[in-house]
Amino acid sequence: MLPLPPWWVRRAVLAPLMFAVALAAVVTLPVTAPLAALWSLVLPGSRWRPLRALTLVVVYLALEAVGLVLLFVVWVVSGFGLWIRRPVFQRWHYDVVQLFLRVLFAATRWVLHVRVEVEGPSPSSYTGRPLVVCCRHAGPGDSFLLVHALTNWYAREPRIVLKETLRWDPAIDILLGRLPSRFISARRLRSRSAEEAIGDLARHLDDNDALVIFPEGGNFTEHRRARAIERLRQEGHIDGAERAERMRYVLAPKPGGVLAALDVADQADVVWVAHTGTDHLFTVADVWRALPADMVIRMRWWQVPAGEVPVGREARISWLFTWWHHIDAWIGAQRGERRRRTLKVRLAERRARIPR
Repeated sequence: MLPLPPWWVRRAVLAPLMFAVALAAVVTLPVTAPLAALWSLVLPGSRWRPLRALTLVVVYLALEAVGLVLLFVVWVVSGFGLWIRRPVFQRWHYDVVQLFLRVLFAATRWVLHVRVEVEGPSPSSYTGRPLVVCCRHAGPGDSFLLVHALTNWYAREPRIVLKETLRWDPAIDILLGRLPSRFISARRLRSRSAEEAIGDLARHLDDNDALVIFPEGGNFTEHRRARAIERLRQEGHIDGAERAERMRYVLAPKPGGVLAALDVADQADVVWVAHTGTDHLFTVADVWRALPADMVIRMRWWQVPAGEVPVGREARISWLFTWWHHIDAWIGAQRGERRRRTLKVRLAERRARIPR
């Protein structure tokens, strides 16, 4: 990965470049759309895959351009950034987040035939309490889906811990740079400074805030799972490595960030979020072959009141691993159910082909 350029390059070069690319994508759509449709017709088994991919790319780029314009307007109205941290302008930025994700989610559902089913407490049960949200990280777009759920379904203002590489996206860079969030670089990911940044982000959570953490630190892959287990062994955490080996569908959680958040936000409820449905998509090629997805994404939410959160470092680490085992078991059950449904469909199709 190329080193991230300084902020002035990102503002003076990357943002205008992204806007120009988005404008070109929209302007040339009368040409690119028929070409994508023609490619869809000649590509064996395409199911309009090129046209669907083009639609999503253009929608995202258009949202990026609109977002950059809105962010520029807010910057001007806020006294050219002088009052950008005031509550009213912070709320405007969350409105931009809500709009962006609402449109992106609607487009994804329409183009990819994706349906999301949510299990767990109703949105009303979360009102009046600050939250620390710990989410499993696997599959493309899962962080977008989680933040969409928090902002548009649960009426929360999320504070997000995310990788610094996302600053290459100008809208994300500018938007989250103005909101309470922390971009963590790869070199800081396992350092004490990362934990301090997360603890600082967790300060003064109010009743509509939600601190979002992905304890695994990255999307699940078999290679990362094996590497995480080996790292635990090398560092002498034999018990942790053995517990991680018993988890089949998740990475061993990194407790540092979660502990830092809980130490500061000791009045916050903890929400655990698991999802499954896109976790078999690891590469761009996997996503391409899956279009249109025709899939159901299941999300499961569990809420633990602040009074039930264990006290003490070792007790909280054990509690974190226990919940991660629970999430792993839930994912395994969902995958087993999905395999059974697929088998039933295939058997029904086979019986339908047998002549009577």
